[in-house]
Amino acid sequence: MSPLRILIADDHEIVRRGLVSLVKARVDWEVCGEAGDGREAVQKAAELRPEIVILDIGMPNLNGLEAARQMLRHDGHCKILILTITDTDETVQAVLDTGARGFVLKSDAARDLVLAVEALQANKTFFTSRVLEMCQESALRINRPVSVGKIKLPTLTPREREVVQLLAEGKSTKEVASHLAVSVNTAETHRGNIMRKLRIHSLSGLVLYAVRNNLVQVAIPPLSLPVIPKIE
Repeated sequence: MSPLRILIADDHEIVRRGLVSLVKARVDWEVCGEAGDGREAVQKAAELRPEIVILDIGMPNLNGLEAARQMLRHDGHCKILILTITDTDETVQAVLDTGARGFVLKSDAARDLVLAVEALQANKTFFTSRVLEMCQESALRINRPVSVGKIKLPTLTPREREVVQLLAEGKSTKEVASHLAVSVNTAETHRGNIMRKLRIHSLSGLVLYAVRNNLVQVAIPPLSLPVIPKIE
């Protein structure tokens, strides 16, 4: 079996060397390339076609968020793992909006990086405990009635749940259409109907909905985490 091909992008050489060492410790993984800024990372991702990209969020020339978007536009099958020094609400939302499949704090990289790469390799996602806390908080906001009374969000159809899962896994509308053997217009109609039903207005909102309703598999660090409520 061919080794897992991983591209590592970080503008700090010392950090990058440490990441490379962690990856190379696995005989079944291979560092196929390195990059010191976002633009170089996008170029190397296009040339080398890695299966996973470990991407620092704060890089010169092109930040990690925009680099992730460009990589996924070029190759929707590439899995992005974002590294960052902060997990503020704004940062987490921005990361989720790019379509990245994982989120690791640099301070936790020694503990979590291998777990995160293993999760992405297994077609799962990897979020820190803080991200899951945000999922819980967002769940409460999403499920809050718009007026007094016991108003609940509409139940999604099985096909709509399929669409949510595919979108949350980072697939484009075109890829969703291909996977479900429907037209792109039909897939776009499903997406629009889902957004209206759930009163969600962004991809990050759909990802959070999918996570808390177990529509996507999520790998998490071995910590004690709050229970994420489900929409009834």
